[in-house]
Amino acid sequence: MKDIQINAGSVKGLAVSLAVGAVGGTAFQLTGLPLAWMLGPLIANLLVSSQGVKVAVPEPVRNIFLAIMGMVLGSQVTPQLAHRVVDWPVSAGLLLLGVAASTAVAAAWYRRCGFDPVSAWFGAAPGAMTAMILLGEKCGGDPQRIAVSQSLRMILVILFLPPLFWASGDGGEGVGPVHSGLEHGWMLLTIPLVLPLGRFLRIPSSALLAPLLLAALLSGFDIASLVLPGWGMNVMLWVLGSAIGSRFQGMTRKLLARYLWQSGIATLLALAVLALFAELIHQILGVGRDVALLALAPGGIGEMAILAFALNIDPVFVAFHHLLRMVTLMIIAPFWARWLMRRSAS
Repeated sequence: MKDIQINAGSVKGLAVSLAVGAVGGTAFQLTGLPLAWMLGPLIANLLVSSQGVKVAVPEPVRNIFLAIMGMVLGSQVTPQLAHRVVDWPVSAGLLLLGVAASTAVAAAWYRRCGFDPVSAWFGAAPGAMTAMILLGEKCGGDPQRIAVSQSLRMILVILFLPPLFWASGDGGEGVGPVHSGLEHGWMLLTIPLVLPLGRFLRIPSSALLAPLLLAALLSGFDIASLVLPGWGMNVMLWVLGSAIGSRFQGMTRKLLARYLWQSGIATLLALAVLALFAELIHQILGVGRDVALLALAPGGIGEMAILAFALNIDPVFVAFHHLLRMVTLMIIAPFWARWLMRRSAS
């Protein structure tokens, strides 16, 4: 039950974070900026947290809304999807090559910024953030630098891509497919059961993936598919955007500005390298450039899944590739960590 319990001391921080997020979301919507109810709350919370305002979205709250996102995403799986899966090994291979190349380029930049080799490599690895922080610290890296580099890259990717797609005319408009009502809402009642089950089974990013797998099973067999109304999608994005933006509580403006500069260049370098591999996927498989780039983008699986659905950019294809990247990194990282430890000891 701990997934749905909130510490009483966190209620005030949650209220402030959501209030700040509501202001940001409203401002973005009024100005016509893309993905208003995710980017607005994210930026607003990021700004006020750097001013010392106490904002926080407790992990149980974030997990509930990630679970809802997982169910919405899993409900995109249909029986007709099977014929597309045969093309995915090609894009998967290009994804892994792109991850290796972009990580090497970003790590080289971090080395120029004064990072030690361990912090540079684990800070540049695109995904599996918690594992990268823990393994990097175990190998003698700086956990703060790794954590901040990982978090800022994810935020910057979210900030860079929607305006890029918006300006180029790629991606859907608004928040995914807009529906007027809730369909198969009973699926939401399974969340208190699915979250602990996902933890018990040690499913990576279980708050997102366990509900996604359940919904994909139900939808794939044409039993049920969760559909949220437009306002429901906005509420979900509002909470998740606020959760992302409030992560930098307590960081000074000066330190945040320095990290933003370093991570901003690293993120642009990684995106530039991955854009080349995305173009290869586009040319070989005929996948849209926006779909290929978002599938390879160096952000977290949860955040990229949100973007894919909110921008109506083939969310199942995008989620599959981010899951593959995350699992591959978690398999390779321990071996890479041992190599770095042997190298530093010699």
